[in-house]
Amino acid sequence: MANQHDLTVPDRRRLVYYDTGPTEAADELTLVWHHGSPQTGALLEPLVTAAATRRIRLISYARPAYGGSTRLPGRDVASAAGDVAQVADALGIDRFAVMGASGGGPHALACAALLGERVVGVVSLAGIAPYSDRFDWFAGMVAPSGLRAAVNGREARERHALTDEFDENSFTTSDWATLAGPWASLGRDAGEAAAAGSDGLVDDDVAFVSSWGFDVAAITAPVLIVQGGEDRVVPVLHADSLVRSIPTAELWLRPRDGHISVLNACPVGMDWLRSIGRPD
Repeated sequence: MANQHDLTVPDRRRLVYYDTGPTEAADELTLVWHHGSPQTGALLEPLVTAAATRRIRLISYARPAYGGSTRLPGRDVASAAGDVAQVADALGIDRFAVMGASGGGPHALACAALLGERVVGVVSLAGIAPYSDRFDWFAGMVAPSGLRAAVNGREARERHALTDEFDENSFTTSDWATLAGPWASLGRDAGEAAAAGSDGLVDDDVAFVSSWGFDVAAITAPVLIVQGGEDRVVPVLHADSLVRSIPTAELWLRPRDGHISVLNACPVGMDWLRSIGRPD
């Protein structure tokens, strides 16, 4: 079970975060989860269960404009590092691992790039790569219209949000089976986030296609990139770009997974983080 908390950061914004609390284990590892786009930031049952069996203290927070956290106009991907540092400081946690899925992947990488030795390891699942003209960034995306609109700025992305509808072909058969089974809570949570408004998703998309505010090549912590070979939302090209750009990255390709079914790898991702050591 995870408890919800509020934190007021120095610029007077409200951050909503969740914490399963100390495990009391001598080898406890703290893991900060970065949610996808859109989600509320609440910790979902499969994550909580997997963390509990591995003696992991699990924390997450709602990015600005999601789940009750105050919007931060003009935020970039890098801003996540400052928010996570504020949450960790409030809890008295010095070092921790980070894990993010889909839209959460870049924000997990931001923590690794900007918080130095505080971050002991990173797992990014189906994570998007920095916007680039070095490869066809949109290739393989079934429904890239939201991100394409974001390239033209926030106003263009807001206009797109007024008529945007989810394309069911973005998910594979294995994705739909995962949403109907072990990750049913993800679908409910995403629906709740979408019902609260589009600000969080719009801000995420604009941040993804703008300068991230850091260079992924600056990451020195171990990084595991987990990618579904059949992902139609964030295609394999993004994982390839990340692995080529991050000196410490390794790739775990799951050929038959899509964008959602790859989340079934979260427990093994936690095992990987444990295998690289724990904070001192």
